[in-house]
Amino acid sequence: MAMTKEGKGPAAPLLEPSSPTGTSSVQTLGNIIVSIVGTGVLGLPFAFKVAGWLAGSLGVIIAALSTYYCMLLLVHCRDRLASEEVHTYGDLGFKAFGRTGRYLTEFLICISQCGGSVAYLVFIGQNLSSIVGTHTLTLSSCIFLLVPVEIALSWIRSLSALSPFSIFADICNVLAIAIVVKEDLQLFDGFSKREVITSVGGLPFAGGVAVFCFEGFGMTLALEASMRERKNFRWVLGQAFTGITLVYVLFGFFGYLAYGDQTRDIITLNLPKNWSATAVKIGLCVALAFTFPIMMHPIHEIVEGKLKETSCFQKLCGGDWIGGGGGGAAEKTAICLSRALLVLALAVVASCVPGFGVFVSFVGSTVCALLSFVMPAMYHLVLLGPSLRLWQRALDFCLVVCGLAFAAYGTYNATTSLGTS
Repeated sequence: MAMTKEGKGPAAPLLEPSSPTGTSSVQTLGNIIVSIVGTGVLGLPFAFKVAGWLAGSLGVIIAALSTYYCMLLLVHCRDRLASEEVHTYGDLGFKAFGRTGRYLTEFLICISQCGGSVAYLVFIGQNLSSIVGTHTLTLSSCIFLLVPVEIALSWIRSLSALSPFSIFADICNVLAIAIVVKEDLQLFDGFSKREVITSVGGLPFAGGVAVFCFEGFGMTLALEASMRERKNFRWVLGQAFTGITLVYVLFGFFGYLAYGDQTRDIITLNLPKNWSATAVKIGLCVALAFTFPIMMHPIHEIVEGKLKETSCFQKLCGGDWIGGGGGGAAEKTAICLSRALLVLALAVVASCVPGFGVFVSFVGSTVCALLSFVMPAMYHLVLLGPSLRLWQRALDFCLVVCGLAFAAYGTYNATTSLGTS
């Protein structure tokens, strides 16, 4: 749930280090899990429905292995550039391709965060409308009712007050998974009516959803740098990915087996209307409403950083503009207005999204795939190319080519699904 503030480290504290020298392996493991696991997991059973249970499982496993390896590529690049100032993903982009690399990296981070924020709004809207009834409040109505609350929350500068909701959201996710699995086991009636592989396009679709589910890629360098014994990061990251991948595969597998062709794009919508399911839905909606500003924070940081560099902004603020400080009244008003407009714009986009699952696959297949696979492999090749072994260069080239192909085909496949939704 917690996302990064590009250039500043974690946007919200997850597990506080017990020592000023850094976090322990156990604390880092917890940080990784909280950073990676998000609401996208509740769309995995729908991905298994579209792809088939075998193709869906393969999609999750391939996405996990590729993401794990590419996260290590970022750490490898930073380690080899240890004598230089490299703290963020954007810094690596600058070292590889200059200002263009930094701008492209920050742009993709901004777009991916926007996609995640829109997914939050769609998730909340669909679950609220399922609770109160679609005849009472439509999806769009639920989303726009949230806008004033989200705008007010976006004006909070200190995220420490909101960070507990990130943990609360993950607890609600765990409860939702537990309740869904309980329902799955009660409804399970065998494999005979469930597709192994539905179509050729099913695997990229499931892969797109899986890539979206492995959130927090931009936190890699911050998580590794926070460790007391950084040499153990590879092992700790591997443990986290093994456990998360196993949970993802089993959750998607049992969810699809239980509901089959009736599997909804958000699995909580398949739950019966009893008190426990309703409580979980409400808990998820409340938690995500309060963690939405955390998801938006990297966007605000990037947009406001560029905004403050413009002569128009400086003229507008006049003498009130004081650069990197707290700002005068005019600057604060302009920042609040920009945040409000961003929230409103994303709400408009969310109201036009036809389905959570298809949208998640679309975001995962485009910007998330570029950020998670293509960019790390390219940076690795450019920064360390001459010192790499042949198999390392070949694997990097394979990641770039396959990542671009996956992004192209996954985008086409998801766009086609969007058009027919």
